[in-house]
Amino acid sequence: MTSTPLQPTARTSLRRSKERAATDRQALYDVLLDGMFCHLGVVVDGHPLVLPTAYGIDLDHSADGIMYLHGSVAARSVVAAPEQTVCVTVTHTDGLVLARSAFHHSVNYRSAVIFGVPRLVTGAEEKLHGLNRIVDHLVPGRSTAVRPPNRKELAKTSVLALSLTEASVKTRSGPANDEEEDLNLPYWTGVIPLHSVAGEPENNPDCDLLVPAHVRSRANRLGAPS
Repeated sequence: MTSTPLQPTARTSLRRSKERAATDRQALYDVLLDGMFCHLGVVVDGHPLVLPTAYGIDLDHSADGIMYLHGSVAARSVVAAPEQTVCVTVTHTDGLVLARSAFHHSVNYRSAVIFGVPRLVTGAEEKLHGLNRIVDHLVPGRSTAVRPPNRKELAKTSVLALSLTEASVKTRSGPANDEEEDLNLPYWTGVIPLHSVAGEPENNPDCDLLVPAHVRSRANRLGAPS
């Protein structure tokens, strides 16, 4: 899709390590598409509340893309979110960076921060679309291989749509950055890579069906044993 580059705002401009900022919007999409869960930050009753949750991404029906979030209609975070600017973050930890000095220990990571006022989705068609995006984000193709939500279930669920217009991406990669005077110190330095790895899909006790292709495909992408 074509979209505008990431435009730094007062909220998304990096104050430190500015060289780690990405300006290509595709970098934002890569972080979001590779992730499975986000953290939603919202103020509830005057206090900050940060909650982990699943999300879905739609890059086809908006200039900059939309993130879909969901929750119970009674959830305090979902009720409060459309009335304020929220902050959503997605983070990948790719490695532990061990330096010769304690000060220069670090983490290799990819992170995205999104600001905006989410919109409560009220139309039945978009609501179902948003929920399908969330399910398919975790396991592509899953929404067409299960019973869709019925009217009662949809009535119990709220869906929020958050524009990806105001966002920032920050990454770090590579080895430790030791001070020159520390290079001869006799301490090990290097990176411990980190990866999310899936296990072999396990049938529910009341299910004797073969693991479907879309489930096997998702597990294999996450490194499950074949």
